[in-house]
Amino acid sequence: MALRPVQVNIKALDGSTVGRFWAEALGWSAYSPGVTTYVGPAGGLVWPDPVAVGIDVVPVPEPKTTTKNRVHLDLATTSAAHQAELVARLLDLGATPAHVDQGEVPWTVLADPEGNEFCVLEPREIYRDTGPIAAVVVDCADPRAMARFWGEAMDWTLHEVTDENASLRSARGVGPYLEFLRTPGVKTVPDRVHLDLLPYPGDDKAAEVARLRALGATDLDLGQGDVPWTCLADPEGHEFCVLALS
Repeated sequence: MALRPVQVNIKALDGSTVGRFWAEALGWSAYSPGVTTYVGPAGGLVWPDPVAVGIDVVPVPEPKTTTKNRVHLDLATTSAAHQAELVARLLDLGATPAHVDQGEVPWTVLADPEGNEFCVLEPREIYRDTGPIAAVVVDCADPRAMARFWGEAMDWTLHEVTDENASLRSARGVGPYLEFLRTPGVKTVPDRVHLDLLPYPGDDKAAEVARLRALGATDLDLGQGDVPWTCLADPEGHEFCVLALS
């Protein structure tokens, strides 16, 4: 048994606007199959996508606080010119420069129209075939412990693990990385960004949730009520959801 990450969930006051921003940012399409706005590769809605990890923008009544998100996206570029062009285009789309004590770094830190931070990376060979999203990055205190939990939770392959960072990627070598970055501070507020996981056809969702609890996940009450998905938190308190197979 294992789970696969199928989308990054982003909360927003104006879900359609934020969804359109991310669609334009990634060169993907925005789809509105219901209350949420799903952003995935162009060419028609395919869910779950066999390669990409999509974005699902969920409308909520509360604005983002000034606290930095503990989960963010890194966007890939292919050259210095591409990085500069992408940053300029994102600013035109409504992104704003963000300051998270990054100092002098070769990547550019921006925020989407509702303040969710993300990075536009300088060209890196490791991300040459990821697609527009290079990585989903999680701030944490213990990358090794996060790698153990998430490596057991999902069917992705561990690529690197040190005291400072850890990374996993689909065993098929496609799509973005999931990275855990050692950072100061602790999680203090619910995040605006989290991962949604999905069982494989034929697997039992309840059994998967029980397995995650045994690995160290805890149940999470966000006021979600009676819904077909299950809200959990990893051992450091990062929220995530296990979706139901449709």
